[in-house]
Amino acid sequence: MILSEMKGVLADRGWMLTKSLGQNFLHDQNQLKRIVAAAELTPQDKVLEIGPGLGPLTELLVEGCGEVLAIEKDRRLFTFLTERFSAQPNLKLICGDALDYLKTPSDWHGWKLVSNLPYSVGSTILVDLAEAVSRPRLLVATLQLEVAQRLTATAGTEHYGILGLLLGLRYQAHAGFKIPASCFFPAPDVDSACVILEERLDPLLPERLHAAFTRIVKRGFSQRRKMMLKLLKQDWPGDKLLTAFEQVGLSPQTRAEKVSLEQFTRLTQILAP
Repeated sequence: MILSEMKGVLADRGWMLTKSLGQNFLHDQNQLKRIVAAAELTPQDKVLEIGPGLGPLTELLVEGCGEVLAIEKDRRLFTFLTERFSAQPNLKLICGDALDYLKTPSDWHGWKLVSNLPYSVGSTILVDLAEAVSRPRLLVATLQLEVAQRLTATAGTEHYGILGLLLGLRYQAHAGFKIPASCFFPAPDVDSACVILEERLDPLLPERLHAAFTRIVKRGFSQRRKMMLKLLKQDWPGDKLLTAFEQVGLSPQTRAEKVSLEQFTRLTQILAP
């Protein structure tokens, strides 16, 4: 579906798009094809798409994989998609809020997420999927550029923080590609980027320590200007923290933004065995 077709559908039905739902539809065919190529789809793949909109990406997904589950919150768009793809047996459409849908435990093992995610909930959706006991093996997501930069940032850089660490514990982030605002309709105020997150074959921590890792990371970043050791004293005694910091090679004056993913995992192993 090219831009003129999108405008035609909206004009014919008199639809006004809703900014709160992040309805900025990617229409550039080259960028859509790059996203699908990044997912490396096979006929055996099962793909989750959140926020399909008018279906420009959906159209390519159903051609390249065995099964697509698409969740659309806007009932008008859901009805349009149902009509448009009525002849596609490998597409299942759900009308609902993806955040609510993901609260119900599901078996995402072996699945791939391939989506142009709404800006307002993109980060939350990625974290919810990553923290699922049975998580997708690949996340290919188009996000606001700044959010995408958080996923690939390293310790000590501008965008490094909680989001990148929570995803990094479970996924290896690969450099994606920038998508200009002009590739969307209507054009958003900022550029976007497609990021690729591949599930780690060798877990950095056993599943039983994931909650402790999250607790340490969130506590460490709760006040970015404060030394992390002082913040962690709310949960652990000072002498134990000093010993742990020494074992990991951290100064007691270190702030969380300087602590690498590997150091956070090592702290978790020491403080929450």
